[in-house]
Amino acid sequence: MSYEFTVSDVIPTSPRNVYDAWLNSDGHTNMTGSPAHIFSAEETTFTAWDGYITGRNITLDPAKRIVQSWRTTDFTDADPDSQIEILLEEVPGGTKIKLHHTNVPNGQFGYPRGWQERYFEPMKAFFGDRVGMRVST
Repeated sequence: MSYEFTVSDVIPTSPRNVYDAWLNSDGHTNMTGSPAHIFSAEETTFTAWDGYITGRNITLDPAKRIVQSWRTTDFTDADPDSQIEILLEEVPGGTKIKLHHTNVPNGQFGYPRGWQERYFEPMKAFFGDRVGMRVST
């Protein structure tokens, strides 16, 4: 049995900056503080958090939407990949990031807090220190 959840926050930068950093190895590494290997092309695979996370880019809509298959080393071999859908919306103060995570293995309930602590908080610090900067792709 699996479950799903949605988390959101506001990141102090443009949707384009969030999108570009998420899908760029250096940008993803810098905004989370942990090694990532990722490219901005559909059907390419990626790793994040020094290999703890692996997945594949499914659908990319520049500066608006990212859909990825996603799993961690905590998943068992029998667990299918989960999926994340990231929606980016320009709002006062930056970008509202809304992340919907589906097909999470039952019993692995730390992911909502993990997204906040390991992604959104570091992203707010990273982009808050770099207001107006754009990540190169």
